[in-house]
Amino acid sequence: MNRYPAWKYAILVIALLVGLIYTLPNFFGEAPAVQVSSGKATLKLDAAMAPRIEQILAAATLKADFVQYEAGSVKARFADTDAQIKAKDAIAKALNTDPADPSYIVALNLLSRSPHWLTAMHALPMYLGLDLRGGVHFLMQVDMKSALTKKAEALTGDIRTLLRDKNLRHSGIVRDANTVAIRFRDRETLTAARTLLLDQLPDLEWVDSQDGSDFKLSGTLKPAAARLVQETAVKQNITTLHNRVNELGVAEPVIQQQGLDRVVVQLPGVQDTAKAKDIIGRTATLEVRLVDESTEANDARRGNGPVPFGMERYVDRNGEPLILKRQVILTGENLTDAQTGFDQQTQEPSVNLTLDAKGSRIFKDVTRENVGKRMAILLFEKGKGEVVTAPVIRTEIGGGRVQISGRMTTVEANDTALLLRSGSLAAPMEIIEERTIGPSLGAENIAKGFNSVIYGFTAIAAFMCAYYLLFGIFSTLALAFNLLLLVAVLSMLQATLTLPGIAAIALALGMAIDANVLINERVREELRGGASPQAAIHAGYERAFATILDSNVTTLIAGIALLAFGSGPVKGFAVVHCLGILTSMFSAVVFSRGLVNLWYGRQKKLKGVSIGQVWKPPAEVPAKL
Repeated sequence: MNRYPAWKYAILVIALLVGLIYTLPNFFGEAPAVQVSSGKATLKLDAAMAPRIEQILAAATLKADFVQYEAGSVKARFADTDAQIKAKDAIAKALNTDPADPSYIVALNLLSRSPHWLTAMHALPMYLGLDLRGGVHFLMQVDMKSALTKKAEALTGDIRTLLRDKNLRHSGIVRDANTVAIRFRDRETLTAARTLLLDQLPDLEWVDSQDGSDFKLSGTLKPAAARLVQETAVKQNITTLHNRVNELGVAEPVIQQQGLDRVVVQLPGVQDTAKAKDIIGRTATLEVRLVDESTEANDARRGNGPVPFGMERYVDRNGEPLILKRQVILTGENLTDAQTGFDQQTQEPSVNLTLDAKGSRIFKDVTRENVGKRMAILLFEKGKGEVVTAPVIRTEIGGGRVQISGRMTTVEANDTALLLRSGSLAAPMEIIEERTIGPSLGAENIAKGFNSVIYGFTAIAAFMCAYYLLFGIFSTLALAFNLLLLVAVLSMLQATLTLPGIAAIALALGMAIDANVLINERVREELRGGASPQAAIHAGYERAFATILDSNVTTLIAGIALLAFGSGPVKGFAVVHCLGILTSMFSAVVFSRGLVNLWYGRQKKLKGVSIGQVWKPPAEVPAKL
């Protein structure tokens, strides 16, 4: 009646082993390490970097515990902080020959001290949030001047298009900072142009004047429009950063505006400064320009002459110089999607771009007028532009779909698509403050958080053992098994534990023991009713299960609602709460019954069970007449 088949005990043993293995890494602590990551969007690390780092360390007579390549970066772990700092200096000096333009990010980091056999099984410690372990904090400054300049450049192109469409001839359009000046040879054309521009571009204030024999029409952004451009730039940058961080899987990021032109970025549980810089620092903006292949431009490209007026010199990913026109055809604002694929003709990896309606119209016109010429796609990082690709325009491209291919690996195509798909920043951003912060609530509050779980567990165990005796011991072991499974699952998911998460663990312990209380009381009730010990145990577990299931399902629904509609600490609480409900049901019903069956199930002539005092109602005394 009360016996488990061997396969059920096998499942329990496997669950116990998995729980132990994936909980263990949380007890080893962390060791100082150095991490090397790419400092540019167009530069990718591969496994060949690990032997190179080992050679650099050997030349500096430094010994690392290990050097390994993982997820686009190389990590080297050391025994102490002195070796860590010396290794960082040696690696940075060897890799970044030009400190003003570093190609690699060499940053201090912390790695788990877990044995290699645990790491090989992907048994890693769970993260602690900003309020427990700390994390990476960035304060970023949005370049508002660049946002206004970008808007003025876009308006300059719109003005040129409007005047050409209406056949209004001008003597030149010049942009000076955020002011656009148009020259005309006669007053009538100026008046017609002013009427057109006032109607089509209401964000500009227009003032006409006479400059010698020419008539000049000057347009400046209205204060309200300029303020809107700045507000939009900050909001778009925040959205873009959210997209990038979310796509790369950072847990519970905090990205919010501070003041008029600053953005705070907090990555809880991330001590990997190099990774954080790779995510946040790569705030690239996208531009599409035409390549100038005139004789003067070719001479300038070879270094035999100056760069022609209205042109700029850039280099591609192979270090080859290109002369590009200053005029920006498209920006990242016109990009709606970027996905990887393969070129149908060459079968090479490619990036497929999708443009919005405005971008599609502009791109169609530009490609129709420049067939046979090259067009460059630029990524600007930290004020420096680099050509991602510069394909030749074979034919007019309409429909808003553009394919970039040639000389790209699959990894490079994926990385480029991710960077472009995550969105273009409306204005460049600069990290003006960077720190790895400690626990915000202090070590005392951290100790109180963990002690609350320990003291709660101890108090529950003491009560259960005193009140239910041997069944109380079984319940306590099931509770410990539940805590082990919960920590293991959080570690496997690489979740970020915060103070609300610790509160959820304490709540899960209380709810888990509640199920055992229901079972034990049901067994007592069966014994009071005159059932045999074996029958009482069987009926107690069978009849208590429906009540346990009902109470846990209703609580799980509340937890799922918190998970769906909450954010930040609330969502962290909900994750631990929902996982705790699932592990508590398994431990309270399956594991505890396995222990009871193992102890009592093989006793054929069981006379009693150790479950504390079984109170029986007193016998009724007949009333005297």
